[in-house]
Amino acid sequence: MDKDTPKEITLFTDGACLGNPGPGGWAVIIDGSGQRKELSGGWAGTTNNRMELKAVIEGLKAVPHSSRVHIVTDSRYIHDALVQGWLRRWQNNGWKTAAKSAVKNQDLWKELAELIKKHQVSIEWTRGHQGHRENERCDQLARRAAGKPRLTLDPSN
Repeated sequence: MDKDTPKEITLFTDGACLGNPGPGGWAVIIDGSGQRKELSGGWAGTTNNRMELKAVIEGLKAVPHSSRVHIVTDSRYIHDALVQGWLRRWQNNGWKTAAKSAVKNQDLWKELAELIKKHQVSIEWTRGHQGHRENERCDQLARRAAGKPRLTLDPSN
């Protein structure tokens, strides 16, 4: 592979929340170029959807620019926003839903939208808690992160 060929990376992501809202954790496994890396973190006073988004965001931040990135998530929220075009419509409608209300988690969606522009992104949904090895590992890491003491408060609060 020459230096101009985009790298192929797979991100396995998950978010968890101990209560919703409550302390939350996110995790991502970055698999590509013969290397594998696990990242995780969390916030206090957050939601499961925010942690799912944060996992994808942190994974994309850790990927070299101009990569082909395949995201594997158990979040229908994220999968459907990308596959069904919700994200694009929200952007085109000034971050309003079809019902004209403000898009929830707008700060994270805006960050994700910018990161996606830097890569060739595809996404796959997998059913959570069904024995998918990487999804189970991400769930374990996200729950562990959510359970850590003295988490920083979610900046949206």
